[in-house]
Amino acid sequence: MSRHVAIVTDSTAYLPPQTMERHGITAVPLTVVIGDRALEEGTEISARSLALALQKRRSVTTSRPSPEVFAQAYRAAAARGAGAIVSLHLSAEFSGTYDAALLAAKDAPVPVRVVDTGMVAMALGFCALAAAETAEAGGTPDEVVAAAEKRAANTSAYFYVDTLEYLRRGGRIGAAQALLGSALAVKPLLELEGGRIEPREKVRTASKAIARLEEIAADRAGASPVDIAVHHLAAPDRAAALAERLRARVPGLAELHVSEVGAVIGAHTGPGLLGVVVSSR
Repeated sequence: MSRHVAIVTDSTAYLPPQTMERHGITAVPLTVVIGDRALEEGTEISARSLALALQKRRSVTTSRPSPEVFAQAYRAAAARGAGAIVSLHLSAEFSGTYDAALLAAKDAPVPVRVVDTGMVAMALGFCALAAAETAEAGGTPDEVVAAAEKRAANTSAYFYVDTLEYLRRGGRIGAAQALLGSALAVKPLLELEGGRIEPREKVRTASKAIARLEEIAADRAGASPVDIAVHHLAAPDRAAALAERLRARVPGLAELHVSEVGAVIGAHTGPGLLGVVVSSR
């Protein structure tokens, strides 16, 4: 495996630790700032702690990794024998993570291809997995990047949130600003489009919104082979029930992941989030 193409992503990919270990994927952590404490996602703050902080209306912000953190990850990959690195990250519309990776790549000891996937959560995770599988098969850096970009083009993500308030605070909702005037009267459904969170539909109640989220995801999946991820924040029962209904409705389902989002995404969506990522194979 020497001189292989190493895969680096960031902590918002929310890949299971055992999956990352099996494929040799490195995730560089973003930072969550609660009050005056800066905490690394995944190691120093849990989603549950983040949800409690939000419920207590504590000040919560997020920040990108420093270029030096990326530089350390790139040096470590090279020391392990990588001849090249493909670094895949959440949408540059959400974070400066991509820019930090670009800065670090300039001085890396091996060539680094930095990719803005336009994705987040397991939409990013599925891209990293496609890249890793291509690298394991002996793919060149160009082939690895192409595999990730193809997966991104065939991946959709849909979200239900109890309120738009957290997205509004973080400036992450783009055209969804149009929903704010009636936010108290509706439950919004959002989607990832062009690297941004955009409004999809307005539904009157939470139960109807979740049913509609299921319908949208099942229609998007169709009958072709797909992987699905169901995300949540502080809503495990809702997520498990939605996952089981999708398992019954999607005939081409290959892999189904159910996981709580980490603190970085949770900070911008708030407790009650449900998300479905549908990724065609």
